[in-house]
Amino acid sequence: MTIDALAPFYLWVKSFHLMAVMAWMAGLFYLPRLYVYHAQIPPGAGGEHDRFVVMERRLLRAIMNPSLIATWGAGLVLALTPGVVSWTDGWWHLKLASVLAMTWFHMYLAKHRKAFARDERLHAQRHWRIMNEVPTLLMIVIVIMVVVKPF
Repeated sequence: MTIDALAPFYLWVKSFHLMAVMAWMAGLFYLPRLYVYHAQIPPGAGGEHDRFVVMERRLLRAIMNPSLIATWGAGLVLALTPGVVSWTDGWWHLKLASVLAMTWFHMYLAKHRKAFARDERLHAQRHWRIMNEVPTLLMIVIVIMVVVKPF
């Protein structure tokens, strides 16, 4: 299903979508890195812990959450624009699955931000170093699916 009235706005929506994705990805790259450093601070460390809590909250609420919403909104508008998605091709299934996985990862990070705010360390820094690679892997899959459309 597409909506013909969206066609004249395609380049504007695509531009907005790309900007939102870049902002979202910046947060998805940075928040796990903050967690690496925060996990190194012993519970009850006071001022240093408080500084990380503020940084993590602001990053999630002011940058990541709005850009997630904008990414999804513009992406859905693009998907409804005629000629953008060939619904008989298979690439968009993997792209959608990867975007859903990235959204789940966002929520996973948000859950752990609350734990850090309570001064709980549910995972060691090694876990967060590994998690820091997840958005990169998903980004690679998404970009290849959208640009190359291999199947």
